[in-house]
Amino acid sequence: MAKSDRLFRLMHLMRSLRPPVTATLLAEELGVSQRTLYRDIEALRNAGARIEGEAGFGYTLTEDYALPPQSLTQLEIEALVLGLSEVRLRGDAALSQAAGDALSKITASLPETKRAHIEHSVGLVHRYQPQKQYEADLSLIRQACWDERALVLGYRDREGRDSTRTIWPLAIVYLDDELMLLAHCRLRGAFRQFLVGSIQSLTLGDESFRPRRVPMLRDYMSELRTRYQIAPACEDGRRIMAEDNLTAQI
Repeated sequence: MAKSDRLFRLMHLMRSLRPPVTATLLAEELGVSQRTLYRDIEALRNAGARIEGEAGFGYTLTEDYALPPQSLTQLEIEALVLGLSEVRLRGDAALSQAAGDALSKITASLPETKRAHIEHSVGLVHRYQPQKQYEADLSLIRQACWDERALVLGYRDREGRDSTRTIWPLAIVYLDDELMLLAHCRLRGAFRQFLVGSIQSLTLGDESFRPRRVPMLRDYMSELRTRYQIAPACEDGRRIMAEDNLTAQI
């Protein structure tokens, strides 16, 4: 691991792990010797990070030079903790990890008195049903949306009919117990909704539709408002949610 990457990883560990963090634990996480770990701690201190502690006692990151200080009310902190906790439970592995990393960065950027609000927040999230697992690669869907690239998917509808579609992915909607992919279907030449759980195969296509995703999504929502007074039917005949709620989600 390059030194710059190692220092970045070390800062992330200092933000994430409960202080004081021992040099032994940090060295194990980084896969380096304690001698190297001590040199890296000094490098971060010289760069502006305020790290208290010493060998044998553990280290605490008290001022993070890499992140600007944040000014959040206690209620805003409650909202962030609750929202990110929900993402950690409902998201796939990559999204769940990102939510945890984001909370660590936010925590590190807060004054010490505000950090206690995060550690002792009032709102907790619990789900009795385990998170549904999907065969479709959600990371690939997100990347295709970001890059505005076509996806080629094998799809099975409610009647068990299989088809192959080339789509322009627009957004992922998180429903109570399903994920819905909003897209423009190139086969139908129209907007469509696909249950992520019904996607049988998924590959990245060659076609780009940049920079049309945002205006297309806006047009799609306008079409839904015009055509439906209730939740619109999805590709396999189910209904997704009340239109106002759908709009709020995306």
